Amino acid sequence: MTFEQMLERVRYEGAYPTRERAEEAVRTVLAALGRQLVGDERVDLAQALPVEAALALTAQIPATEPLTGWGFVKDLAVRTGTSPAVARWDTGAVLAVVTRLAGPDLLARILRALPGGYALLFGRAELRQPQHA
Repeated sequence: MTFEQMLERVRYEGAYPTRERAEEAVRTVLAALGRQLVGDERVDLAQALPVEAALALTAQIPATEPLTGWGFVKDLAVRTGTSPAVARWDTGAVLAVVTRLAGPDLLARILRALPGGYALLFGRAELRQPQHA
């Protein structure tokens, strides 16, 4: 998939009025994800994305404190000056396309590497193993 094709998919998923709005969502969400994702999962995801998208992901220095899925959305809202609802919408639109590009195996690895709450952002059920006392 080219970057242009990715933008068109995100524009469709997010029902954005313009390509520019879709590109803004792609760049901000991938930058935020780049602050959370480290290690092989970060490298492998960058390889699965178009070059422009991979640069948005990898240009970020990983955060010292990982955020939960909800923390990710709240942080994105603050950084972009939008509401949590808009940040959640943007995240869902972008990560729906990222999910397709990553494929099921890489997505499973990414979700294992991130704190709780990200599965829903990627459009997946949040399944947890029971914790024994």
